[in-house]
Amino acid sequence: MPLAEPHDDRSSVAEPVAGVPEAGADASTVEPEPEPEPTLPEPVRQRIVALTAAVLPGLPADEVPVPLRRIAKFAPNRRARLGAPVIAAQLTADPLFRQRVTARVLADAGDLGAAVVEGTAPAAADPVEVAALAYLARPRGWRELIEASGAAVRAEADSAVVAELVREAEQRAGRAEHDRAVARVEAEKLRDELARVREELGQLREEARQLARTLRETQARERKATEMLATERGRAARAAADADAELRRARARLAEAEAAAGVARASAKEARSVDDARLWLLLETIGQAAVGLRRELALDPVDTLPADFVADAYADQPGVAPAGASTRARDTDDPARLDQLLALPRAHLVVDGYNVTKRGFGEMSLEQQRKRLITGLGGIAAQTGDEVTVVFDGAERIHGLPPAPRGVRVLFSRKGETADELIRRLVRAEPAGRPVVVVSSDREVADGVRRHGAYPLGADSLVRRLARS
Repeated sequence: MPLAEPHDDRSSVAEPVAGVPEAGADASTVEPEPEPEPTLPEPVRQRIVALTAAVLPGLPADEVPVPLRRIAKFAPNRRARLGAPVIAAQLTADPLFRQRVTARVLADAGDLGAAVVEGTAPAAADPVEVAALAYLARPRGWRELIEASGAAVRAEADSAVVAELVREAEQRAGRAEHDRAVARVEAEKLRDELARVREELGQLREEARQLARTLRETQARERKATEMLATERGRAARAAADADAELRRARARLAEAEAAAGVARASAKEARSVDDARLWLLLETIGQAAVGLRRELALDPVDTLPADFVADAYADQPGVAPAGASTRARDTDDPARLDQLLALPRAHLVVDGYNVTKRGFGEMSLEQQRKRLITGLGGIAAQTGDEVTVVFDGAERIHGLPPAPRGVRVLFSRKGETADELIRRLVRAEPAGRPVVVVSSDREVADGVRRHGAYPLGADSLVRRLARS
């Protein structure tokens, strides 16, 4: 934007005009009209604002115009950028402020400032700097210096434009040369592609001739195949008729075989009836022999069982397992196996009490656990008729227990002995051949009783059996 001011203090003073009398004479004085502010090139205007902004903080506070006092506190880079309009307006409107700024700028400019004040500009000096100093100092001929600077700036701009045009022309020429080279390469590629296409076209023509010849041969073979197909269809029809006849004959033979099978089933039924009669007669003979043997041995019914002797005597030394007892052991964890084992005649069920109750209903108190387990075992004893013994850990018998159900024996280990040891002594006391089932999830108990011929089962199998009862 142009910096405009009416005139500086030298131009603001009226100068006498030749041939015109001065003030106080008979004729009135005439003041010359101030010349308009020149239009500054943009680089010159920016340089003037930059010089003013640089010296602005160095002026005394009372010499800084009010509109510029706030701008004088800005940082140097912000002062020239944000305060440019206000600085330009103040330089134009306030000649005294411009003189104060000029004095400091010329002092900083040195020899260049002195030369501009004298109205001369060194040839090597920057025309923008010369124009800015001339605008501020306004020596004789300062307008010519600004015009010369504008012309130099315009000449530099024109030179830059010309250089840019030349550079663009060179670039376009380079691109054109590159495009010609690319076009030549593409033309070579197209020629090669054309030659390849022609070669492929010749191959395709040859393949077309071969395909036509193959098609004619295929059509001839198709006609022969059609004739052969008609012949084979006739043969297939005759074979189907023969197969139907054979199927009818096979059905007739099947009917005869089914009739023979019915006769055979009737004969087998009669034979099975004879075998059943023989088996009944054999079992009856064995039963009568067993009665005679019992009478011959004069064996009376017993009131005590082997486990009763263990419960009463508490033998101190474990006995030796009978020979062949290990043949009765079975390795199984199937819960359904419990029902199968309890179905054996004269089976003895031995239960590790607390091991079962803590897995099945451990949320109850010990008293409730014992009561629930003993009651459930009473139901099993009543259903199966088997001997049932439940063993609990305890230095001495716990008082207050409900009476044991019929068929259930309740034992407590004595002081210095665990329920596991008592269970092993119960198993060792049984005779060889009697099925003994021990329910415990304790691995040591299961391994110990298995060595003495018992059947170990996990506690979960009994818990589920009690839940089903």
